[in-house]
Amino acid sequence: MNDARPGSYVVVLAATARATCEVGRLGTITLTPGWYLYVGSAFGPGGVRARVMRHLRRDKPRHWHLDYLEAVLAPREVWYTHAARRYEHVLATALDTLGGVRPVAGFGCSDCACSAHLFASRARLRASRLARHAGVSLEVWSPPLDARAADRLQ
Repeated sequence: MNDARPGSYVVVLAATARATCEVGRLGTITLTPGWYLYVGSAFGPGGVRARVMRHLRRDKPRHWHLDYLEAVLAPREVWYTHAARRYEHVLATALDTLGGVRPVAGFGCSDCACSAHLFASRARLRASRLARHAGVSLEVWSPPLDARAADRLQ
């Protein structure tokens, strides 16, 4: 994830405790311990790398729904593709139909017809399982253990 190419991505996050969080107009959501997968795309300047690094920064204005969860979820991996096709909705649909995964209704999808762009799972998923289910080749990047160190990577 060292270049500025555009593409689509999944940020894999962990919740170690139950938490509630205010998420803009979406309102209050409750997160239970487990794994969360946020699907997005980045076809503007800086591509996937710039968007993901922004998601990992702590000090930023809240723009995307994901920005509201930084205090309660810890980033663990990023799965991405630099394919020219926008796979954001393909990945969200695949997660929505994958066994053991449930959508966080309305999260991150105010501008599309998807049920959600944030999904929860009690078990940790692997990129290869989603890639097979969605028919998309995904690369994997692991952020620093202290994911907030991403502030220093900009």
